[in-house]
Amino acid sequence: SYCFFFFNDTATTEIYTEQIVGSVRCVQETVSTQSTWGLNLETMGKFLKPGRIVVVLNGRFAGRKGIIVRNYDEGTKERKFGHCLVVGINRYPRKVTKRMNQKKIDKRTRVKPFIRYINYNHLMPTRYQVTGDLDFKNIVPEDKLGKPEERQELRKKLSNYLKDRYRNLPAAKGPNDKSTHARFFFKKLRF
Repeated sequence: SYCFFFFNDTATTEIYTEQIVGSVRCVQETVSTQSTWGLNLETMGKFLKPGRIVVVLNGRFAGRKGIIVRNYDEGTKERKFGHCLVVGINRYPRKVTKRMNQKKIDKRTRVKPFIRYINYNHLMPTRYQVTGDLDFKNIVPEDKLGKPEERQELRKKLSNYLKDRYRNLPAAKGPNDKSTHARFFFKKLRF
């Protein structure tokens, strides 16, 4: 069975297969594998993978960018829908100029992170993906997300890690350089 096309209020067409989003209700009909737009629905790959930069659409962190750390396509015992663990930036670093002293630079380059399990329906993937330079798998263990004290300690650790990564961003060498992906993550989304 396949999920068909549906239109949301922005009149954009989204295509999902049962493998990609487990929480989408699928129409139980047999269809040919060739859609009207020439897409082969059987071979559609998964695009919400660890390292993908996403924009949160709903909730407290709506409009904030995040990076997928782990994904759960089939859901878990607690959350019976497709979701993923997202690490993102709640408060972005501000602009720094040459005239500022070191104390002011330290204050303006602070980053406030968030760690959340978010439903796939509330995420919008971007074309950007980070691989080696922003790896959170070792920093964000699953067992630390239960207790509030451990979660707060984890956020402090993440804040320092992101602050160091932001300060040591390499200069972009060209339009196809992968370091621009990390730069995109640290820049506030203007909307």
